[in-house]
This record gives sequence, C-alpha cells and structure tokens, in this order.
Amino acid sequence: MDFKNFSVKEINEFINKINVEEYSTYISLLERDGRQSVKKLGRKLEKRYEKFLSEKKRVQNLWKFENQLIDIGYKVVAGIDEVGRGPLAGPVVAAAVILPQNLFIEGINDSKKISLRKREEIFDIITRKALSIGIGIVDNKKIDEINILNATKLAMKKAVQKLSILPQYLLIDAVKLTDINIKQSAIMQGDSKSISIAAASIVAKVTRDKIMDRFHKIYPQYGFINHKGYGTKEHYKNIENYGISQIHRKSFLKNIMGDIENED
Repeated sequence: MDFKNFSVKEINEFINKINVEEYSTYISLLERDGRQSVKKLGRKLEKRYEKFLSEKKRVQNLWKFENQLIDIGYKVVAGIDEVGRGPLAGPVVAAAVILPQNLFIEGINDSKKISLRKREEIFDIITRKALSIGIGIVDNKKIDEINILNATKLAMKKAVQKLSILPQYLLIDAVKLTDINIKQSAIMQGDSKSISIAAASIVAKVTRDKIMDRFHKIYPQYGFINHKGYGTKEHYKNIENYGISQIHRKSFLKNIMGDIENED
C-alpha cells in the first residue's frame, strides 16, 4: 500500500480500523512518507506496537505453568482463586477457569492490580473464550461455622465441581485441596504468575462485587457498594450506628460487637 495519495485524515481513519497486530506492515511506510505529520503517526504506531509486543510477551510468560503441564500430558488445566477472605460481611467466592492453550488476553493480571473497568472488560473476554468456568460461593453463616480457611477451600471445591470439563490438573493460589482427587499445585501469589489463576481471580472478584452490589440494595445503610464488605472506616462507623446485618461475619466482629444485636 502507498499512502502518498491519502490525506492525513484518511490515513488516520485507515489506521483506526486495523488491529494493532497489523501495525508492523505500515510503520515503515508511514515513517518514509514526506509529510512530517505522517512520519509522526508512524513513530506513534511504532511505540504502540512495541508496547503491544511487550504485553504479549508478558502474557505468554503467564502460560509457563500451564504449558509445562500440557507438555507432560496434562491437557486440561484449571486455575483456581478466591476473593473475599478478609471482608467483615458477605460471602467468600472462588472461581475455577480452564482456558484454551496460549490464549492472549491483553491486560490480564491479578484482579487487585487492574482497574474496575479493565477488570470487567477482561471478565467479559474470559466468559466468552474460556473452555469452562465454575464458581463456588460460601456465605457468611458457613464462614462463621467452619472458619474462613475451611470456607475458602469449600468454595474452591464447589467451583471445581461446577466445571463442565473435568480438569486433569489444578493450579491453585496458595491453597491445597486435600479432599479433591485431582493432581494439583499451590502457587504462592499465583494470580500474578499463572494466567489461569489470574483469570479465576478476575471471575471471582467481579462475581463477588456484583453480589455485594445487590446486598447494598437490601442494606444501603452499610455502604457495601463502596467497600464490598471490607473493614473500612466507613464500614466500621456504619456497624457502630446500625449494628450488624444478616450478612455480617460474627466471627470477624467479636472484638467490636459488644452488645450489638443482629438487625431483623
């Protein structure tokens, strides 16, 4: 293609329609153009393309654990993570995700490291492209009954059981599921090292946030839409003002409950 007969506006319109992976075809053509504005566009595209290649390499590195397992015969690998171990209210939510091998998801990372908007964008990509997704939810009453660690493991077990494809291997963020008869590895900070665990962390986070947003409509006085049940100053103040709700974890509030009684 020769851009000499294109106006700068037409070139911009053309570039806006192509995928970033195609930039390499046009960068040198733009940089050789006699017009300074077109040369500048070429340099701009080159920077974007370099950034894209760097991101592609980062995401490919997140496939390290999965690809090692696939290479030795474990063709179906699920990543597992949870969200909601620390909050004072609401459930703990776990997700199990099986991705097609070497899927590139731009921006994927530990759910805590990406913005709300980006998290929801990636959540939509995962739900469209994952081979299978399972979600496990354990409510506050069960958390109080069996403690948060056991509740976390139970949520993870439920997530695995809800997968439509039986995994041959589990990659789990920092936890071992001893009562599941599937080979597995616990990876510390796995949500920033394994793409499947990162995907699970995003699915679990978005799912739990939506649950807490619904609870906000039932208990608006606590501000769940703002803090999702975590122990912020606002949340503690609202507990002092209104007592605890039906979704608060009593075992997490023993030191501050005093004479506070449950809301009816």
